[in-house]
Amino acid sequence: MKYTTIIDIAKELGISKSTVSRALRDDDYNVSKETKQKILEAAERLGYKRNELAVNLRKQSTRTIGIVVPEMITPFYMNFITRAQEILNKAGYRVTLAQSHEDVEAERLNLQMMEDYRVEGILISVCHDKKNHELYQSLLDKHIPLVFFDRTVADISAPKVQINDYIKAFFMVEYLIRSGKQRIVHLAGPSYIQNANERKKGYKDALEKFHLPCPPEYIVDAGVNFADGERAVEGLIRQGVSFDAIFGFTEMSVLGAKSCLQRHHYHIPEDVAIGCISGTELCKLVHPSITAVEQPVMQMAEEASRLIMEKIKDFSAVDETVILEAEMVVRESTLL
Repeated sequence: MKYTTIIDIAKELGISKSTVSRALRDDDYNVSKETKQKILEAAERLGYKRNELAVNLRKQSTRTIGIVVPEMITPFYMNFITRAQEILNKAGYRVTLAQSHEDVEAERLNLQMMEDYRVEGILISVCHDKKNHELYQSLLDKHIPLVFFDRTVADISAPKVQINDYIKAFFMVEYLIRSGKQRIVHLAGPSYIQNANERKKGYKDALEKFHLPCPPEYIVDAGVNFADGERAVEGLIRQGVSFDAIFGFTEMSVLGAKSCLQRHHYHIPEDVAIGCISGTELCKLVHPSITAVEQPVMQMAEEASRLIMEKIKDFSAVDETVILEAEMVVRESTLL
């Protein structure tokens, strides 16, 4: 595609490109009113658009912030992006988006692309807390600020926005126990996601508090998506593991688990109660609806946006870790 340039306008009018440039910069001192009017009319007729990227690069500022997320299937990340973009646009920044699809190499390429495009900062929820560690640090060493949200990285010095995953997992499992459940299975997230480990620890400690068993078969690697959750519960049923409740790392795996249970004619919550963390609107759209800890995604986007703008303004600003309160919403999947 060919874009109209200042040179095209100058050729059209038979004047110098410097005169065109001055007119388009609204320079009334060096360009007469009549000449300026002709130039503006020609620019409109030829479809001229100012190259904002080139202008910003000359100013050493692109006014662009990147957002990298592991998926865009659940409403959580889409809601985060929508709110963050609204805030950043209002502050004069443009936003570029990238999705890693839970793939480390895709995340690496996305981050390298953003560096090539000279973004001024990046908001990121990581898909692995170790594999791209050197790249995160390299970006920071180049004074490209990062803010980690939801899925964070423990040993990188950068601002973070998250919930207390350990406490929320502990309280969810405690609630299931106080509801009369004693054989609680955990559909665990991948060990390379930091908050998956925090949620697993909360699960284990709640069982220990109430002196309930936690045999190895009660903790199942259930991934992060619907199919993973289905496979995990199918395996439990096939192995004859007896359980009366499921606590899931995330919403999508729990929705897959629920589908599998109903296909095998389990009644929810009479036979098996279900609860998870990272619940969104999807938990309300199924029957029975799912009890879930819901993260304050709008507030998370607001805090992450605030932090990235502060770091862009002053890279030496303190690296805050913001811990937000999350709410457990009790629904049909645990109510007897």
